[in-house]
Amino acid sequence: MKWFEKLKDCFVPRNDVGNIKAVLSLLFLFLSTTASAQTYNNTVYRPEIKSVEFYKSDKEGSFPIITLDAGETVTLGFDDLKGGSRTLNYTLEHCDADWNLSRLSPAEYLQSFTDDRIFDYTYSTATFQKYSHYEIKLPNNNIAPKLPGNYVLKVYEDNDPTKLLITRRLYVVRKRVSIAANVLPSNNVALRRSNQKVNFTIDYAGLNVQNPHQNMRALVMQNARPETGRMNNTPTYIRGTQLVFNDVNINDFAGGNEFRHFDTRSLRLNSDRVARIYRDTANTVMLLGDPVRNSPNYLLVYDNDGKFFVLNQNGNDPRVDADYAHVYFTLAANKPDNEGTPYIVGQFNDYKIDENSRLQYDTQGRYYTNLFLKQGVYDYQYVWVSSATNKPDYITLEGSYFETENDYQLLVYYRPPGARWEELVGYAMLNTAKQQ
Repeated sequence: MKWFEKLKDCFVPRNDVGNIKAVLSLLFLFLSTTASAQTYNNTVYRPEIKSVEFYKSDKEGSFPIITLDAGETVTLGFDDLKGGSRTLNYTLEHCDADWNLSRLSPAEYLQSFTDDRIFDYTYSTATFQKYSHYEIKLPNNNIAPKLPGNYVLKVYEDNDPTKLLITRRLYVVRKRVSIAANVLPSNNVALRRSNQKVNFTIDYAGLNVQNPHQNMRALVMQNARPETGRMNNTPTYIRGTQLVFNDVNINDFAGGNEFRHFDTRSLRLNSDRVARIYRDTANTVMLLGDPVRNSPNYLLVYDNDGKFFVLNQNGNDPRVDADYAHVYFTLAANKPDNEGTPYIVGQFNDYKIDENSRLQYDTQGRYYTNLFLKQGVYDYQYVWVSSATNKPDYITLEGSYFETENDYQLLVYYRPPGARWEELVGYAMLNTAKQQ
């Protein structure tokens, strides 16, 4: 029976208090079910919100994970191109391993208050583009997690949670398991030169695990990209208190290629990827054309694994004195537009494949776009979406090689007996170039 039909049935002759309790109970059930069905991603909901950075505070660009009650913090920073000041609030909400809201009340997973206002903001100085820079650090005296696990950080306007500006994924770990992992060539002979396979073992000694197949699971991500995540629900085999994940068919990732990059730390001098810079009433940066890189052999290029860093070598504080520029990209894809469309992605746009990242086709057979970006160093890559399949293809334009340097994040989740939530009990970061 639908929820509103149940609601209608509540209004049978009875005392008013009974009616009110029944209605409120069903409304709470409906709202909880609706909320928990939403999966939260890293998303910017307003076009005027730019340059969103979210990282562990001790290292810019790092993976946003902190240890519970260890004094560690994460930093969120972003710009509002409308300038001035707004009434902005933020909160944390606990999620399961699939990023659906846990069915918990805020009192169960948060200390102190359930939300707080952002008071730390600064106006830009000496820039063509005026903006306000906002920043918060978590945990703080007003907002702090009580349980380990996944949390979605929400920033919204006018004390109204429906007026979302930003959502960001935060990981809070209480380490209770040990992880051993390595990266090998694919077991599939045809993919040995292009793929990287992650094998790992989890030792849960000390945890109360009644059924490892139901109480524990592990997520593997490449370069902290949610779309690459592989959830491991069942181990290949169990050896005592060790869960071994090394089946030939699991955690086999395309190695991809090193990211392309450009450098706009200075708008006075051209970097190695900048063709021209124009400065008038706005900044315009023309980048050199990009070729297709799907060649037979791997070429070593140093990158930042898709990250971006806001920097201004001609200023004092890039958070407020770095300017914005219209950055023009061109791609010689050697493919007609009726076969598909290329998109440009990176951490700077949360790897979103949408109209904002879509390239246009010109009469000379090239694809082009321009993005309004803050000064700094940016990694990016192109994704081909075929008209026939309508699925993203990360290899056609970039290639894939086993030698590519990548980070892999391993996260272990545990559901305590009788609990209504999942805890994050283990984390390991594995780099293909720094294996022991």
